[in-house]
Amino acid sequence: MSTPSLAAIILAAGKGTRMRSLLPKVLHPIAQRPMIGHVLAALRPLAPEQIVVVVGPGMEEVAAAVHPAETAVQSEALGTAHAVLAARHALAGFAGDVLVLYGDVPLVTTATLEALVAARRRAPAAAIVVLGMRLDEPGAYGRLVAAPDGTLSKIVEAADCTPAERAIGLCNSGLMAADARHLFALLGGIGRENAKGEYYLTDIVAAARRHDLICRVLEAPAEELKGVNSRADLAEAEAAMQRRLRHAAMEAGVSLLAPETVFFSADTRIGSDSTIGPFVVFGPGVIIGEGVQIPAFCHIAGATIGDRAVIGPFARLRPGAELAPEVHIGNFVEVKNARLAQGVKANHLAYLGDSTVGRNTNVGAGTITCNYDGIEKFRTEIGENVFIGTNSSLVAPVSIGAGAFIAAGSVITEDVPADAMAIGRGRQVVKPGRAAEWRARRGNATSAKEPRGKR
Repeated sequence: MSTPSLAAIILAAGKGTRMRSLLPKVLHPIAQRPMIGHVLAALRPLAPEQIVVVVGPGMEEVAAAVHPAETAVQSEALGTAHAVLAARHALAGFAGDVLVLYGDVPLVTTATLEALVAARRRAPAAAIVVLGMRLDEPGAYGRLVAAPDGTLSKIVEAADCTPAERAIGLCNSGLMAADARHLFALLGGIGRENAKGEYYLTDIVAAARRHDLICRVLEAPAEELKGVNSRADLAEAEAAMQRRLRHAAMEAGVSLLAPETVFFSADTRIGSDSTIGPFVVFGPGVIIGEGVQIPAFCHIAGATIGDRAVIGPFARLRPGAELAPEVHIGNFVEVKNARLAQGVKANHLAYLGDSTVGRNTNVGAGTITCNYDGIEKFRTEIGENVFIGTNSSLVAPVSIGAGAFIAAGSVITEDVPADAMAIGRGRQVVKPGRAAEWRARRGNATSAKEPRGKR
C-alpha cells in the first residue's frame, strides 16, 4: 500500500501591523533567516509534493523569498478559512494529506510536523488533526474543546468563549493536518457569524463533526507553536532559536565556553572539537572545520574556515573570506573576500581585503591591502613564504612574489619579484645635535613670552 502524498499550505498574508514595519511580518529574521524560511526548512525533510504560500496583494517580496514554492493571493483579508481557500485552485485534484501552517510560527520542528501527519493517518484516520499546546496564560488563543470520547469536538476563539471554555487549558496553535478530500468542501460551508465577522479556520472542526468525521488533537511543546505578532514576540522567538542552535552545536561536539553569549545563524556549520569563546557572533554563510579555536569577541559572516585554524580574539571575517587549515588570524584583524592558504599568519591589527595570500606567509601588524581607489576595487596577490613587515600598505593591483621580504613601514605600489626585498618609505635623515638646538630655541621663545613657571 503506497504512502499518501503530502502538500502544505502556509498562511503568510498578514500585514503584521503590530510590528510597525514596512517589511512583511514573515520576512523578519530569526537567526538571520526570514521566519517563514524556518517553516519551509522544517517542512523540507517531509518532501511535500506541493507547497502553496498564501500571500496578500502586493506581497511580491514574500513570493520571491519563498520561491520555488507556489504562491496564491488572498484578495481580501476575510479570515484564516478564507486564506486557506485561496489555495484551493493550486491544490485542485490533490487527494493526500494537507498541512496548514503559519509563516509567523517559526519554531515548529520537523519532528512535530512528522508526528502531526502520522496522527492524521493513524487508524481510524481523522479528517482533521489540530496541534494543541498548554500555556500558563492562554490569552487570545482559541480553546480546544474535547468530546466525551476524547476526540476533538470544536475550537472556540477566545473572543467567543464562554467562561467555562475560557478556563480550558488546551489551546489551539492554528496548525493542523487535514484530509484533502474533505478540506475545501468543509471550508466552503463555514460562515462568519462570530465576534470578528471573519471566516474562522477553527470552525472546520465543528463542520467536520456535523458530517460525522473524526477530529483529534496532538499536543506539542508550546515553545514550538507560539506565533510572532510583535517585536517582543520576535525577540522571544530569537532567544528560543538561539537556545536550540547552541544545544545542537554542543551535541555535535562543539565547545561553547559561555553558550548564552554566542549567537548563531540558522545555517552556521561548525566541526567537532572546535571551541567558541564568549561573545562570538556568526552571520549567515559560515562553515567552520574541525578543531578550530575562536576566542572571545569575534564577528564572522560569509566565511569558510579550515581545520585547526585560530581566529581572534576581536577578529572580523567578512563575506568571501576563505581560510585554509592552520591559518592564524589575531586581534583586530579584518579579512574580506580573501583566500588565505595554509599556515598564513596575520596576528595583529591588519586588513586583508580582495586578496590571495600564499602558504606560510606572515603579515605584520598594521598591514593593509589598499583595495579601493574611490571608484574601483582591485586585488592583491601575495605568494607563499612572504614576510610583510609592520605598518606596510600594499596598494592594489599589486603582486608580491614567493619568498619576498617587505620592509616595515613600506608603501608598495609596484610588483615585487620572488625572493626580492622591497623598501618603499622615505629615507631616514639623522642630524646630530639638532634636537638640543631645537629645544633651546623653543625654550628661549617660550620664556620671552611668559615665565616658564606659569605655563
